[in-house]
Amino acid sequence: MISSLTAGFALGLSLILAIGAQNSFVLRQGLRGEFVLPVVLTCAISDAILIVAGVAGFGALVDAAPFAVDLARWGGAAFLVVYGALNFASAYRGGSSLASEGANAPKLSKAIGTCLVLTWLNPHVYLDTVVLLGGISATYDSPWVFAVGAVCASFTFFFSLGYGAALLRGFFTNPLSWRILDVLVGVTMWAIAASLLLNH
Repeated sequence: MISSLTAGFALGLSLILAIGAQNSFVLRQGLRGEFVLPVVLTCAISDAILIVAGVAGFGALVDAAPFAVDLARWGGAAFLVVYGALNFASAYRGGSSLASEGANAPKLSKAIGTCLVLTWLNPHVYLDTVVLLGGISATYDSPWVFAVGAVCASFTFFFSLGYGAALLRGFFTNPLSWRILDVLVGVTMWAIAASLLLNH
C-alpha cells in the first residue's frame, strides 16, 4: 500500500513538474501575490477530478479486458521514457526562463477562467491524468491508494508553487533553474519507467 502511495505521488509530481502554460501562469500569480488560493485550488481540484476519473474508468476497462494492464504497463513505460528524454533534451538546449514581470493582475474571474482553460482545454492533461495515471494505477495492488498519492502530489505541487513563488523568485527567473528542473523530472520519469518494467 505504501509503495502504491509513493509511486502515485512520485509519478503525479513528475508529470505536473513539466514546464507548461498552466504552471507558468500559477508561478506568475504567485510571484505577484494575486489570487493565489483560488488559482491553486482550481488547478489542484481539476487534477483530482481527472485522476479519479482515470482510475475509475481504467478499473472498469481492466475488468472487461485484463490484458489492458500489460498494455498500460508497457505503454506507460514507453511514454515515460520518451517524456523523460524530452526533458533531458530541453535541459541540454536551455534558453528557457520565466519573466516575473508582466501586465497588471487580472480580475479573480479572469484568473479562474484562465486556469480552467489551461487545464481542461489542454489535450496533454487527459493523457497524463486519465490515460497514463489511470492506466498505471491498475498495475498496482491498491490503485485507489495510488490515486490518493497522485492527488496529494497535485495539491502539494500547486500550493508549493503558488505560495513558494516569492521565495524562489530569483531562482525561477534564472534560465539555469529550468535546466536543473528538466533534468530532475527526466531522471524521475526514467526511474519510474524502469520500476514498471522490472518490478512486475
